[in-house]
Amino acid sequence: QVQLVESGGGLVQPGGSLRLSCAASGRTSSTWTTGWFRQAPGKEREFVTATRYNGGSTPTASSVRGRFIISRDNAKSTVYLQMNSLKSEDSAIYYCASTTRTLITSSMSREDQYDFWGQGTQVTVGS
Repeated sequence: QVQLVESGGGLVQPGGSLRLSCAASGRTSSTWTTGWFRQAPGKEREFVTATRYNGGSTPTASSVRGRFIISRDNAKSTVYLQMNSLKSEDSAIYYCASTTRTLITSSMSREDQYDFWGQGTQVTVGS
């Protein structure tokens, strides 16, 4: 079993930045893919971005492309989401999800491909 814990959420002004962390523990392995998803009030959960253990392409939603950057520190079993130029519409609960499989690029945005989910961290963009 893999446990995921997100942190780093909070309240930030428009135009500001936040860095979210997703720390994995338990039965981690080298063949894993981690993604970030978000869910705003009254909306369905949506894909943000994802990365593989060995790097490669990082598909990113068009709504955050150029502003959000995903990275990982494999030694710490942690994936980060750097969020810049935040907008009010970025307000949501952000979830990280992981699978021990190395997903192909076209599958990395699909929720049903991930086996483990964190509890989420709230991000609120407002003044």
